[in-house]
Amino acid sequence: MPLPFLTADSAFDAHEDTQLPLPHEDHDRWRRPYRPGPWRVAFGAVLLLVGSFMLLATMTVAFVGEAVGALICLGAASLVIGSALRLLRAGVWVSRAGLRRVSFLGTRTVAWQDLGEVRTVQQPVRWLGLPRTVQGQALTAATRSGGELPVLLTDHNADFLSRTEAFDRAADAVEAWAAEYRPAGAA
Repeated sequence: MPLPFLTADSAFDAHEDTQLPLPHEDHDRWRRPYRPGPWRVAFGAVLLLVGSFMLLATMTVAFVGEAVGALICLGAASLVIGSALRLLRAGVWVSRAGLRRVSFLGTRTVAWQDLGEVRTVQQPVRWLGLPRTVQGQALTAATRSGGELPVLLTDHNADFLSRTEAFDRAADAVEAWAAEYRPAGAA
């Protein structure tokens, strides 16, 4: 079963050495311009493993004849599996319509014409999303009205920890999308 949210489009890999900032044919489809990092995939895999054991427990409880217990186990397993899928889907997504930041608990979409600037800055960033901060790079965006959006990407998050080249490529790709679709006076 293909899981399209786990992979970036292969067009980025195929055009990695060329100067094409946006190597996709269909710019209307939402896409993540980078591959999920090993930390995100590992956390998701562990949650899916726990969910599979919970489904096995659901089946065992159902065979014993406890319908209420089986429903409770099924609900808990569904919650764990849904959490794993949401964790794997989290990140920055782009399309011709705008920039979408998907977090674990919410999604925020900003149209390109409402976006003022997208840039990489040096600042304290959270390490793997934990409260501890370290000095690092962050891709930030601001709206035309001057409001700051939450940090889009950092070089210490679950996608880019110990992968600075991947962070640089992803930040460049998002900045290229912004340069392509933002109105000329928006910068």
